[in-house]
Amino acid sequence: MAKMWAGRFQKEEKKEVNDFNSSISFDGVMFKDDITGSMAHARMLGEKGIISKEDSILIINTLADILSDIEEGKLMLDPEAEDIHMFVEAELTKRIGEVGKRLHTARSRNDQVALDVRLHLRDMADSTIQNLNALLNTIIDLTEKHKSTVMPGYTHLQRAQPITFANHLLAYAFMIKRDIERFMDAKGRMNYSPLGSCALAGTTYPIDRCMTADELGFDGIVLNSLDGVSDRDFAVELASAASIAMMHLSRFSEEIILWCSWEFKFIELDDAYSTGSSIMPQKKNPDIAELVRGKTGRVYGDLITLLTMLKGIPLAYNKDMQEDKEAIFDSLDTLNQCLKIFKPMLETIKVNKENMRNAAKKGFINATDLADYLVKKGMAFRDAYKISGSLVAYCIDKNIVLEDVPLEVFKEYSTLFDMDVYPEIDIERCTFKRTSQGASAIESVEAQIKALRS
Repeated sequence: MAKMWAGRFQKEEKKEVNDFNSSISFDGVMFKDDITGSMAHARMLGEKGIISKEDSILIINTLADILSDIEEGKLMLDPEAEDIHMFVEAELTKRIGEVGKRLHTARSRNDQVALDVRLHLRDMADSTIQNLNALLNTIIDLTEKHKSTVMPGYTHLQRAQPITFANHLLAYAFMIKRDIERFMDAKGRMNYSPLGSCALAGTTYPIDRCMTADELGFDGIVLNSLDGVSDRDFAVELASAASIAMMHLSRFSEEIILWCSWEFKFIELDDAYSTGSSIMPQKKNPDIAELVRGKTGRVYGDLITLLTMLKGIPLAYNKDMQEDKEAIFDSLDTLNQCLKIFKPMLETIKVNKENMRNAAKKGFINATDLADYLVKKGMAFRDAYKISGSLVAYCIDKNIVLEDVPLEVFKEYSTLFDMDVYPEIDIERCTFKRTSQGASAIESVEAQIKALRS
């Protein structure tokens, strides 16, 4: 394929240089965005009298045919083309000759690329928000089923205080909610059209940038022409949002991996979302959760690629910026792949309520409630804390739990103890009497669910 910029050059580009320079292998996915943007540009050129209305209509109709042919598999992308933009323009010129060459009037590949990337990432952001929302609803649905399922809460991976499985899940629900908000915010800042910035300095033609921006569904135009072609903040923002979302999925995956181990046995993964061992027939491995955890590093790498690529380049456009597409496309593709597999994996887990409750009974996670019991009877918290700790030490020595300590032993540590201590340190009561906002009491959990549903 002849290069559009061949007039300046006396020698033909070497094949290895073309291969190194070509981006159609990864920017080819933007064919629809490129054609849509070109149709809007052609319509504006015709409306402003920069090209004739007849030429404008012919270009638009031919571009529509090219789009249809690509989508139906009648036209294959040429791997020898430099990029998707040159491929579409070359195909247009091939079909309608000289008229096709008028399309690039008052436009540069610099603002064309910037436009296509924004259009493509806008759609990817919408898909990501949709997948995040689907996962959020799955978590909330699971929460509804386990408002009364008691489990141990952890700090430092040590049993700390009793909570419900519902409240534990809701922590992830609010993480996903924030992920959705981050993508919505990033999309809002991205939704401004760079088309008309041209190479870097705008154009002498009487173009109407707002007309193309409106047609393409943007909220406005990028007001500075250099910023229009050199800005990739939106790609960094989306990659950052994807990295944070993957971090949340990775943390969730880590807990799922722990919970389905024999040491915990809090949950069991469905066979459809597990794998076996090539040598150990008893194994049921949480490979899906492990892969999500592993792919998090890949998404982090995409973010670092973008930040590093951008950190040292001057204004306006530089060829370095071709590296943005592989990184940001991979980042969002990987996140969406993980979201799509994580949702059904979570929907099909079996929850072992009995094991969760038994684990909650051990580990003295009602020790704080024992101290609170004494505080309510007038003792200073620090003194109550010391007595509670001493009773835990007694239980460890006797291999019993706090609920099994005889009343006479309690009274040896403080005369404030009476029979009413036992209901106060009952695991279920310890869990459900925590009625503060955001806590594990059923009414608190229901308030959280209501806030998320809305």
